[in-house]
Amino acid sequence: MEQDPSKPVVVYVDDDQDLHRLVNARLRHEDIALHSAGGGEEGLRLIRETHPAVVLLDLDMPGIDGFSVLRAIKNDAATANTAVIVVSGLTECGDKVTAFDLGAADYITKPFDFGELRARLRAALRTNRLLRLLSERAELDGLTGLSNRASFDRRFASEVANNKRYGHPLSLALLDIDFFKRMNDTFGHQAGDEVLTAFASLIQRQCRASDVPCRYGGEEFAIILTNTSPADAVTLLDRIRTSLEQIVFPRHPEHRVTVSAGIAGFETQCPEDVTEPQWIHAADQALYAAKHGGRNRIMLAPGVAPAQPASR
Repeated sequence: MEQDPSKPVVVYVDDDQDLHRLVNARLRHEDIALHSAGGGEEGLRLIRETHPAVVLLDLDMPGIDGFSVLRAIKNDAATANTAVIVVSGLTECGDKVTAFDLGAADYITKPFDFGELRARLRAALRTNRLLRLLSERAELDGLTGLSNRASFDRRFASEVANNKRYGHPLSLALLDIDFFKRMNDTFGHQAGDEVLTAFASLIQRQCRASDVPCRYGGEEFAIILTNTSPADAVTLLDRIRTSLEQIVFPRHPEHRVTVSAGIAGFETQCPEDVTEPQWIHAADQALYAAKHGGRNRIMLAPGVAPAQPASR
């Protein structure tokens, strides 16, 4: 289902078609993408398709009632965080208690004032936006703005599973800034932070949108390179390496910064018994070889033979 990605999605589930027309008319000036469902079954399908920020939900509906819809929303990991505002003619305290126990964020009784509905909807959207920002921040490194280690672990597991299923090329690069501790001790931690942020920006500029650059820890970075063979990964990493060498840092203009990297990957489907930790270990061993081979170089994991690089 096509929708404007800049607008939060709101799904209204109610069997009262007259009320649907009223709600659509009264909320038409709100900055939302409003979708309507005439019953519980249709509502659940629409919710799973659109992943809305907020659901407006009637309770008393034929077939699948609103309580069942609410329970299904909260039991599904993909929609569990969706804010549900109950909009119902059921006014008994027990119905309200049940709705809140099932995870409803708010409860409005019919007939309702549309000004109140708009205010409560806006409040729910603000809360959803804040929760989304907190979730995104939880997966970002505070200094560099790259994905953090937790985000890397989750995404790499997903990409390895995709490689095993579809056989698309996949490479992992681990990068470590050379002599970083010595530079920190000589020029200060602020200088070190400037190097880390500049290097993170460089990686982001050089990578494609589908690649996943991460701060792996300290001065070590990782890049998950989707649809990229080991040979193509070498081409990209060497471009990053030479670009870093050319950066002049104001706090130490005479001291050029270099990076070493190790790469492990497969041009096609990796063996089923290869695990994520084994893959990471192979890239780490290649990085170790680059460090002990003189630094400022790129090494492939042993046993991974490069093919002719394709254009990225």
